[in-house]
Amino acid sequence: MTRTADGGVWARLMQRITTEADDLDAQDLAKTTEKQGARPCSRAEPGEIVTVAGRLRSVVYTPSERSPALTAELFDGSGAVQLVWLGQRRIPGIEPGRQLTVRGRVAERGGQCTIFNPWYELRHG
Repeated sequence: MTRTADGGVWARLMQRITTEADDLDAQDLAKTTEKQGARPCSRAEPGEIVTVAGRLRSVVYTPSERSPALTAELFDGSGAVQLVWLGQRRIPGIEPGRQLTVRGRVAERGGQCTIFNPWYELRHG
């Protein structure tokens, strides 16, 4: 076995064995996001135009006479951003478990970072 600066192969193996599956998934998502050059969701600030990437955890259609909306939660391992497409009932490919890269201006809605009508790109993987 080769020893590395982060504790070696054995330490990494033990960490993967003893860590919860959700935590490992979050770590993997955060690494993928970083490799793509996207901003971590946890660092998105209201007013900024950002590019974030991650996996959709939920997608909900909210009917309304005033403004129906499709709302999704994008999780990247560091945090989540709410995505809202106004006037949409369904968007092909926007479904839980799907990986996306999105771009838009961050707003604060109900204490949560939200991007309204974001540009998006579906990813495979």
